[in-house]
Amino acid sequence: MLQVFENLSTLHSFRQSLLQSGLSLGFVPTMGALHQGHLALIERALQENDQVICSIYVNPTQFNNAQDLAKYPRDFENDLAQLQKFSNLHVFLPNDQVMYPAPALLKFDFGYLEQVMEGHFRPGHFNGVAMVVSKLFHLVKPTRAYFGQKDLQQTRIIHRLVQDLAFDLELVICPTIREEDGLAMSSRNRRLSPSERIAAKLIPDTLFSAREVIQVRKNSIEEIKNLVHKHFEEAGLRIEYFEIVDRFTLLPIENLDNVKEVALCIAAYLGEVRLLDNVIFGV
Repeated sequence: MLQVFENLSTLHSFRQSLLQSGLSLGFVPTMGALHQGHLALIERALQENDQVICSIYVNPTQFNNAQDLAKYPRDFENDLAQLQKFSNLHVFLPNDQVMYPAPALLKFDFGYLEQVMEGHFRPGHFNGVAMVVSKLFHLVKPTRAYFGQKDLQQTRIIHRLVQDLAFDLELVICPTIREEDGLAMSSRNRRLSPSERIAAKLIPDTLFSAREVIQVRKNSIEEIKNLVHKHFEEAGLRIEYFEIVDRFTLLPIENLDNVKEVALCIAAYLGEVRLLDNVIFGV
């Protein structure tokens, strides 16, 4: 039976029992509205650990847009129903009072990592991410923590967080799970209208096409970026950014001569819904 921890005392008791038994603990932090991408993280965590905790918490400090926070999909009842099928899985379901008994004053500075792409367009976002992830790591004390590659910049931020604060855990980054038409699975996809959902296919199609062009090296980096922006403009969709960067440093790539792995990163709007995606490949 699925155990749900809503307060810290029950979570601490459970964690202490695992430590005493020498059992490993996997951790999958989520903001709910679970989809197959989340479930794939949980399945992998269960394969690699004795027990797994999935947290469900919509973290207010990582939203720099109050409307986006208000509209973020919440369906805790359905989330818990999806998780009932798993054995050795437990849920941490805190509220704001548990996670933020007082306003957080600590500020994180990740330098260049938070100044580009998501950091540039969503100021304060990664400070909120780092704050809640740090709290969750301290509370859950996982052996391994699992995140999806779709939020590539976030994974680099968390990697640095683990490194700088010496968290005693293994960070596991899992491949993006996609719909049949290629769209990356996201909780925000629920907010798309039927026509927007069809139009959203342009995002993965563009990434995969750009990857092919780069691999044959017939166009310059600047030409490829211009073509991507032109495709979105012709489709009547708003692209916020499209960047060609080093997969590890997230520094922009001007030529491919000294690069091992490339990441194509994109953020675009379908109506009011903002979607992220990326493709990583060797060159």
